[in-house]
This record gives sequence, structure tokens and C-alpha cells, in this order.
Amino acid sequence: MDRFQAMTVFARVVEAGSFSGAARLLNMGQPSVSKIIAQLEVHLGTILLLRSTHGLAPTEAG
Repeated sequence: MDRFQAMTVFARVVEAGSFSGAARLLNMGQPSVSKIIAQLEVHLGTILLLRSTHGLAPTEAG
């Protein structure tokens, strides 16, 4: 995993407020964005985003 890319993707997800919005900004597919965030969370050993039906928000660690 490219950590710089993963951090960039994470920043775009927070900025856009959604995985699909970040995917559009990054010209990537939404599944790729989701996978990168999941891998980053595993790598860091913590949850970075709280996901709900109303959107998402960064955790304290995020």
C-alpha cells in the first residue's frame, strides 16, 4: 500500500463527505476508494471514519 496515496484518499473522503464524492474528485472508482481506506485502517490498527446512513465523520484518530 502506498501510504501517501492512502492519506491523500483519506483527506479527499473527509473533504467530500463521502466515498463516492472522493472517488469523483480522484477519478477513481468508489470501490477502490473504500478498499484503500479499509487497508489504511487495518495498517494503522484503528477506525478512521464513522460511517452512517447520514454520511461519515472522522473519528478522533482520523
